[in-house]
Amino acid sequence: MTNRERILNTLRGAPTDRVPFPMWLGFAPWGDALTRWRRESGLADLDLQQVFGFDAFFQTVPVEYGPCPAFVGEVLSEDAEFVVSRDSRGITVRNRRDGASMPEFLAHPVRTAADWERYKRERLQPCFRERLAHLDAFAEQMARLDAPVQFGSFPWGVFGTARDLLGAEGLLYAFYDTPELVRDIMVTHVDLWLALLERVVARVRVDHVHIWEDMSGRQGSLISPAMVEGFMMPCYDRIAARARALGIEFISVDSDGDCSELVAVMTRHGVNVFFPFEVQAGNDIRQYRMQYPDLAIWGGLDKRCLAGSLADVDRELAKAAAMVRRGRYIPGFDHLIPPDAAWANYKYAVEALKEICWKGR
Repeated sequence: MTNRERILNTLRGAPTDRVPFPMWLGFAPWGDALTRWRRESGLADLDLQQVFGFDAFFQTVPVEYGPCPAFVGEVLSEDAEFVVSRDSRGITVRNRRDGASMPEFLAHPVRTAADWERYKRERLQPCFRERLAHLDAFAEQMARLDAPVQFGSFPWGVFGTARDLLGAEGLLYAFYDTPELVRDIMVTHVDLWLALLERVVARVRVDHVHIWEDMSGRQGSLISPAMVEGFMMPCYDRIAARARALGIEFISVDSDGDCSELVAVMTRHGVNVFFPFEVQAGNDIRQYRMQYPDLAIWGGLDKRCLAGSLADVDRELAKAAAMVRRGRYIPGFDHLIPPDAAWANYKYAVEALKEICWKGR
């Protein structure tokens, strides 16, 4: 069985020779974690792929999904602890130099309807040649690599992109104050993405469409299920219909926080893969598996166990083994691994998860 077949069969609940063991979000280090692991392992050139032999996972088509031309990224100010910069999306953020926390968002490119009309006119034209400049090289690479292909990536989503344009507070007010602006932002981006998808599938076999949202917190979705249904799901229906017409089987969503409200709505509109099921927000992948037997699940193991004891790690490993037995599951922790995770715990967990995958059917 090829690696691509193994991954796709696992997601669809079909027989496989073993469960995939890919390097993805749920195994990648965050902040100074890799620096710590290199120190504790004694391997100055520590390469996680080389040490653990992760499988190749979904390869993302290199498409420009956002502003084209992009904004010119630049550092606006800096001191010993922080750097304030504007990125290629036009978002101004303040970051810690050590990368040990989430950025503080200071300004966004759209504040008014006039801003949006100018942004749409100047930044969201098709520009297919520029947006797909790397497609031919990617197609040649995929012809040689045994891996499935993904269209869509962080940080592009129906809610997620609107939030990045307006800011979280600005978008939440806009749902009530200027709902047609919100709808136009969502529809305009989906129009662009579907036009790009049509051109990509003419050149590359696509297995998976990914939508990044990050629209939940500890108390659930940032907007009500009724608003998710009314504002976002018409866009999801279009994405799902076009994916089906193009022979694309999987549509995934990434959202942190308590995603129970989102899963309930989105699985009715074509989403059949979800991740990362953040445990500290109250998600339990075993409950999701019982409630949604046809949903493919990635992750859902509590990354905080890696800062605890081996007994803490073992509890998450038992959860992974049970999920593997139930099927439609690819193990991993519930986000990037923070620097409080000891190398010994990480190594123990990853090696054990690899064994679970290789034994799993």
